[in-house]
Amino acid sequence: MTGASAVRPVEGRTVAHIRKTDSGRFEVRYRAPDGQERSRRFATRRDAQAFIDRVGVDRQNGTWRDPRASRILLGDWVDAWQPTVVGLRPSSLARDDTYLRTHVVPRFGAMPIGAITPLEVRAWVSDLTASGLAPATVHKAYQTLSKVMRAAVDSDLLAQTPCRRIPLPKVERHEMRFLDPDEINRLADAMAERYRALVIFDAFCGLRLSELAGLRRRSIDLSTGRVRVCENAVEVRGHVEWGRPKTSAGVRTVPMPSTVAQAVERHLATFVGPGPADLFFPGADGGVLRAGSFRSRYWTPAIRKAGLDGLRIHDLRHTAVALWKVSDVAGEASFGMVRDRCACWDAGFVPFGAVG
Repeated sequence: MTGASAVRPVEGRTVAHIRKTDSGRFEVRYRAPDGQERSRRFATRRDAQAFIDRVGVDRQNGTWRDPRASRILLGDWVDAWQPTVVGLRPSSLARDDTYLRTHVVPRFGAMPIGAITPLEVRAWVSDLTASGLAPATVHKAYQTLSKVMRAAVDSDLLAQTPCRRIPLPKVERHEMRFLDPDEINRLADAMAERYRALVIFDAFCGLRLSELAGLRRRSIDLSTGRVRVCENAVEVRGHVEWGRPKTSAGVRTVPMPSTVAQAVERHLATFVGPGPADLFFPGADGGVLRAGSFRSRYWTPAIRKAGLDGLRIHDLRHTAVALWKVSDVAGEASFGMVRDRCACWDAGFVPFGAVG
């Protein structure tokens, strides 16, 4: 035998009622904002009424979500979401996938997305930190999870993301490393001959490694002492992806000091094919210069021989930017960014080939 029903109006019409079942539990039957009739059972009438009240408030605020939608497992949601991501470079997609498969899915993949709470996320961040991961890696893993959960909110699977106000480990800003002229020459002398010019060129021209790999003979204009940067080549999971520089400001013309031009002229005559599309810094096999192979076969032995252990290829870019005062030469967004991140020049220094 059932108990009496309690009917509750929301927004001027009946959308829910409570019914006591033969088992003694209280069943709420309600019409959800999506038009579907749903039901849910509770141990007490008070809990049932509280649920109806929450549905009413969520309906009025426009924050109601189908409770069944949040039962999708995070691993399944990642599989559904990833193919819909647009606007990212292949290298960025590969990076996010690595963080997902290495850090996010192993922890949350078998959990319904609605069961992932801020406390669960806090505990995960704490465990990643305690495992010895670098703070920057913890930040990137968290940012990747946050992308996934924001997409679930945008897809009406969740009312809000659990990735909110989560404390993260502090990322210490490491001092940038710059080479002086003697160190540039020492590194160039220690480098294999086919890449000697790369050291000199990049220490003054400041390109990213992917941009160096994308340069062609036609990119170099010895008559004007200019280099046109408009392509890059990035290795993603064993395949080379061609594209544009990472920002719109990255498509640029870079001046070459005369000393660099001399090294470039010798390099063109010795190591670069005659065609305008031939690569300026080809790999040892004649193909595209691949970052991993270049580091292990050429860069690491050279910096050890030169006594510059720990130097990164990107530090050549820092060295070049430190010599410039004109932000558009470096392809940076503003002079202030160059000044703030590379404040290492002398007050009276006049940059090579500065262009107005």
